[in-house]
Amino acid sequence: MEVNGYKVEPRANLQGANLTEVILIYADLEGANLQDAVLFYANLHGANLRNANLENSNLFSADLSGSDLSFAKMSGSKLRGANLHGAKLYNANLEGADLYHADLLGSDLSNANLNGANLRANLVGANLSGASLQRSHLQGANLVGAVLEGANLQDADVRADLMGANLTGAILVGANLWLARLQGAVLVGANLEGAYLDGAYLDGANMEGANLRGAIMPGGTVHD
Repeated sequence: MEVNGYKVEPRANLQGANLTEVILIYADLEGANLQDAVLFYANLHGANLRNANLENSNLFSADLSGSDLSFAKMSGSKLRGANLHGAKLYNANLEGADLYHADLLGSDLSNANLNGANLRANLVGANLSGASLQRSHLQGANLVGAVLEGANLQDADVRADLMGANLTGAILVGANLWLARLQGAVLVGANLEGAYLDGAYLDGANMEGANLRGAIMPGGTVHD
């Protein structure tokens, strides 16, 4: 298939290509090189982008719903307002990516690298188990019912809605949870050493076996 003079196929070289508003529904771009590509408003619904290189690409408001981005290289990519509803991002590298206002409802981000990423997005019901979110920005994110089992959120800004989220065994060392909504969340065995929990809503949260050493608790008290 050819679009705008570019061959669209597995392992295609589309580095720096201008693919603004292209329609590539269910396209097979496995292993393709889309580094620095411009994909404003592109429709990639259901596309196969496994192992693709999308580093520093611009996917502003692109439709990637239902797409397969497993093992994709996406560090520094711009995904503001993108639709990633139900997308597979298993083991993807999204370090430093900008996902502000992206829709990641029900997406699979398990074992993904999201260190330093802007994740002020819709992550309701998303699977982030085993993901690395160190120093990530989650302020105002919606993580209701999300799965973060074993995720690493060290030094992350987690001033987010985590009602009913599963944070079993998660690492939250030094995380900022000021005013975070954690009602009904599961934090069994989580490491919250030095975390900031003042103002957090913890009603019904299960914190059995959690490490709270040095954490700033609601009311401003320091946990022993």
